[in-house]
Amino acid sequence: MTMKMKRKTLLWLMTLGLLFSVYPAFVLLYTWSCVFRSDLQGGRNGPLDAYRHTLASSVVSYTLGKPTAVNLVTRIFESKGKDSNAMDSHNNRIGAGIGSNALAFRELEPRVHRAVMNGTVNAADPNQITWLPESKWRNAQMW
Repeated sequence: MTMKMKRKTLLWLMTLGLLFSVYPAFVLLYTWSCVFRSDLQGGRNGPLDAYRHTLASSVVSYTLGKPTAVNLVTRIFESKGKDSNAMDSHNNRIGAGIGSNALAFRELEPRVHRAVMNGTVNAADPNQITWLPESKWRNAQMW
């Protein structure tokens, strides 16, 4: 391999590494900035948790153009068989749908907020945001 090819490969790897670190930071910073401004309760297993998952999934789906990344992350992180994982998976799917159908980034948060406001405990409807009963909430804003 020539020195020029090595430099191009190194530059490509550095760019890829930067993208893999900057993109998640963008999604997390945007999501958490909205979470901290929210007046929703139930930071863990409640409406605020549902909001956080739905919003982050909508951002990923909107920015990447497909819900594929959301589905992959959900399979990896939400497959433990707990009620909270089923809730998160459900809300991630709804968020991916919101992101896939949005025409502008600015639509995401209001759509997600409306969806959460129309959500309920243990929703049976696959298109309705869900959360666990209040007895299972932990009210911390962060995990």
